[in-house]
Amino acid sequence: MKESTYKSYDELPLFLNAETVAKVLGVAPSTVYELMHEADFPILKIGNRMVVPKEQFIAWVQHHTEGGIQ
Repeated sequence: MKESTYKSYDELPLFLNAETVAKVLGVAPSTVYELMHEADFPILKIGNRMVVPKEQFIAWVQHHTEGGIQ
């Protein structure tokens, strides 16, 4: 697994592209594109472009973290 280049959610931009999400999660961009096509992954489509709202991404991570589902 690659190491995340971000140390805090505060460093993230308001909207994240696939490359940024990949850096946060420490995975390949191709993995993020697969995630972006999952039904529960929070994307915003703008034309052909897909971006991820920062706050919804954080909530998604928390929800999918072991022990985070209540």
